[in-house]
Amino acid sequence: MGIGVSNNEQEDNVKKGLEGTGIDLPINRHANLLSATNDQHFTHILSHIKSSKTPAVINYGASWCGVCGQILPAFCRLSNNFPKLTFIYADIDECPETTQHIRYTPTFQFYRDGERVDEMYGAGEERLRDRLWLHS
Repeated sequence: MGIGVSNNEQEDNVKKGLEGTGIDLPINRHANLLSATNDQHFTHILSHIKSSKTPAVINYGASWCGVCGQILPAFCRLSNNFPKLTFIYADIDECPETTQHIRYTPTFQFYRDGERVDEMYGAGEERLRDRLWLHS
């Protein structure tokens, strides 16, 4: 066997979540932007949302989805405008078990008091901003 990097080590070096998109994203100034990197991590984030009183929005996207890539910088930028909301990005390919109910990307789900209260399909920064304002 040759010297090199094992498959597990290569997988560990693969960037996931927001970093894995390869998109230059705005810096989050309020520490209210999370990125699910696998099913276990996303399950932990979901359980926190459901037990929290903090309103949240989940952006379900995919690295191969052009529309997702267009709205993602706005999603990150808006996290700075709504510091009382928790913003979560979940790539459906990195979290296949916990996102199998998602049929369209991007999909945005809005939570308040631990319950899902709204859902939005597709992009549109103005539509997203309006929904965030409504649910913040």
